[in-house]
Amino acid sequence: MPPPKDVVKIAIQMVGAIPQLIELQQVPPGTPAPLPAPPPRLTPASLPQTKPLASVLKDVCDAWSLPNAERYALQYADGRQTYITESDQEAEQLYIGIQSKNADVKTDSLKKLASLSQDVTFAQEFISRNGLKQIYSIVEEGNDTGEMLAHTLKAFTELMEHDFVSWENLSTVFIKKIVSYVNMNAVDASIQQLSLSILENMVPTSRLLFEVVKKEVTLDRLLTHLQATNAQLQLKAMALLIALLLSTTDAERRDMMDYLRQKNIRQFIHKNIIHSSEPLGDEMAHYLYVLQSVSLNLCEHRMKMSMDPYSQEQRDLLQSLRQTAFESEGEVPAGAFSTERRRSLCAKEFRKLGFMNNSNPAEDLRRAPPGLLALDNMVYFSRNTPNAYGRFILENSSREDKHECPFARSSIQLTLILCEILHIGEPCSETAQAFYPMFFGQDHFFEELFCICIQLVNKTWKEMRATQEDFDKVMQVVREQITRTLSLKPTSLELFKTRVNALNYSEILKLRQTERLHQEETLAVPVLELREKLKPELLELIRQQRLLHLCEGTLFRKISSRRRQDKLWYCRLSPNHKVLHYGDVEEGVQSPPIESLTEKRLGGVQLRSQLAPVLSLQDVLELAFSIVHDVEEYCLNFIAPTRYEFCLWTDGLNVLLGKEMTSERTQTDLDVLLSMELKLRLLDLENISIPDEPPPIPKPPSNLNFCYDFSHAEQ
Repeated sequence: MPPPKDVVKIAIQMVGAIPQLIELQQVPPGTPAPLPAPPPRLTPASLPQTKPLASVLKDVCDAWSLPNAERYALQYADGRQTYITESDQEAEQLYIGIQSKNADVKTDSLKKLASLSQDVTFAQEFISRNGLKQIYSIVEEGNDTGEMLAHTLKAFTELMEHDFVSWENLSTVFIKKIVSYVNMNAVDASIQQLSLSILENMVPTSRLLFEVVKKEVTLDRLLTHLQATNAQLQLKAMALLIALLLSTTDAERRDMMDYLRQKNIRQFIHKNIIHSSEPLGDEMAHYLYVLQSVSLNLCEHRMKMSMDPYSQEQRDLLQSLRQTAFESEGEVPAGAFSTERRRSLCAKEFRKLGFMNNSNPAEDLRRAPPGLLALDNMVYFSRNTPNAYGRFILENSSREDKHECPFARSSIQLTLILCEILHIGEPCSETAQAFYPMFFGQDHFFEELFCICIQLVNKTWKEMRATQEDFDKVMQVVREQITRTLSLKPTSLELFKTRVNALNYSEILKLRQTERLHQEETLAVPVLELREKLKPELLELIRQQRLLHLCEGTLFRKISSRRRQDKLWYCRLSPNHKVLHYGDVEEGVQSPPIESLTEKRLGGVQLRSQLAPVLSLQDVLELAFSIVHDVEEYCLNFIAPTRYEFCLWTDGLNVLLGKEMTSERTQTDLDVLLSMELKLRLLDLENISIPDEPPPIPKPPSNLNFCYDFSHAEQ
C-alpha cells in the first residue's frame, strides 16, 4: 500500500551516531500552519508541518539519548548549509568567537559568521544576542584594514540584508568609518567594494543618511572608482552613484547630471565600461539603463510645458526659426512695411516652415507633450546644422503645396515619437537592462538623434511621394525605421544614421511582408514545398488569362512624326491564337468585330512551326513594344495605354513565343493566387503549428501477424 501523499521522509545524521529516517506529515493546502514565523524549511516541498519543529528536535535527540534538545538545530547537508531552527548553539559560539582576544579565532569566527548570516533564521538568532553591537564595535574601534575587516563588513552586509534592523539606527561614527574606507587610497579593493555596497543600501532609507553620504562621498571620488580597472569596484561605485541620483530632488539631480557631463562621464563609460575587454554583466547593464533613463528624463520638464505666447524668451526662439530660414532673403527694415504687411509676410514664412497655424504658430506648440521640447529640438537643429535646416526648408518651399513636407508639424510629431520610444517621463524599471550604447557616446544625445531623424522624415516623405493626407502614414513608417534601427543597438550615432537611412521605405515594405508571411506560417518548409507544387498550375492559369485578354483586344493610339496621338487602331488575337488582326478605328469604338480588322500578322496555319523564331520582343519606351518580323522587313509598333496593358500584352506575346512571362504584373498575380490557394488549402490547419520537419516514419514492425489473412475468409 503506497504511503499517504502528505507524508515525507527525511534523513537526519550526526557524527558518531546511526542516521535516523523520520516521517513528517505536511499540512494540507489551505490549512493554517501551526508553526511560528519564519516557518522551517524542512521538506523538499517547503510545506508547513503539523508537528512543531521543537517536538521534532526532541524526538530526534531522545532517539540518540541527547539531553537539552533545545540547544540543537537542524542543518541542510546539501547545497547551502543553512540552519532550520528558532534557536541554535552555533549563533552563541560565533557571538563569543568574534569577541575573542585571539586574532586568528576572531578572524575565523567572522569568516564563518559572514557565511552563515545568509540564513534568515540564523541571522535572527545572532541579532537577538545583540551581535550587531559587536560588529559595530569592531568597525568603529578597530584600525585593521585587512582580512578581518573584510569579513566583518561582509557579515554586516548579510545581516542587514534581512531587514531585522533599520539602517537609520547606525551611529555617525560607524557611517564615517565606512565613508573613510571609500575615500582611502591605500586600502584593499574588497573592503572598498563592501563599503560602497553598504553606503548604497543606506542612501534610499532616509533623507538624513542620503545627505550624509552625498556630503562625505563626492562625485569626484566616485568617478575615480569608476576609472579603476577592477570591474567589481566599478560596479559598486556605479551602484552608489545610481542610488544617489534616484534619491535626489529634481533640481539636485539636474545639478549632479550637469557636473557629471562636465567631467565627461558618458565618454568614459562608453570607452572603458561598454567597450572594455570584459563582458558587461546584467547588473552593470541595469545601472547603465537607469543612468540613461535618469538623464533622458531631464527632458520631461520641457516636454510637459506648453508654450506661453506671452513669454518673450519663447517667442524669440520661435522667431529665430524664421530668421535663420529666410535670412538670405534679407531682413526688411521695420519701417519699410506697414504692420499689417509685415504680419502677412511673417505668416507666409511660418507657413513655409510647416506650422499649421501660421498666423499664430505658438498655438502649434500648446500641445504637451511634446510641448517646448519640440521647439528646443527645432532651434537646436537650425543652429547646429544650419545647412541641413536651410536645405530642408528650401526644398519643401519649392514643392507643390500638396507635396511639401511640413517641417514644424513633422518636428512636433517626431519629438513625441522619440519621447515614446525612449520612455521619457516614465519611471525607471527595477529590472530593465535595455540601454543604448550610442547614448554614452554623445553629450546632446536626444537633440542629435532628432537632427538625424528629422532629415529621415524628409527622405521618407520623398520616397513615399507623400501628400499632406499621408502625414500620419509617413510618421508611422519613420517610427518603424527608428525602432528597428535602435533594436540593432548601434554603438554610435554615425552608425545609427547609416543604418536608419539604409532602411528605406521599400525595405520596410519587404520586412512587413516577410513578417506577415512568418505570422501566417507561409514560410514553413512544408508550406514552401506546397507553394512550389502549386506554381506550375497557377502560371498556366495566368497564361490562359493573358491569351484571353489578347483575344479580347485593346485600343491603341498612333503617334505621328509630330508626336500627335490623333489616330486610333485596334488589335486582337484570333481565337485559334495564330493571327493578330488589327486596323484603324474611329473615335468612340470600344470593341470592333474581328471581321472589320482587315490587316493581319503572324501568317496562317502554315507558320505554326515557325511561330517561335519568327517573332521577338523589343522594348522601346516605358509603354512601348514592337513585333519584328524576321522574314519580312516589317515592324508592328505598340504604345500601350497603361502599364497594366503593357504587362498583359508583353506577357501574352511571350506566351505565344514559348517564353517566360517577365512583367512585374505576372509576379503580383502569382503571389495573389498563391496566397489565396494556400489559405484555402490550410484552412483546416488553423491554429495548428506546422513543424519545419516532417515527423519521422516509424520502423516497420518485426512481424505482420496482426494483418488479416483474406485467404482464410469464410466462403
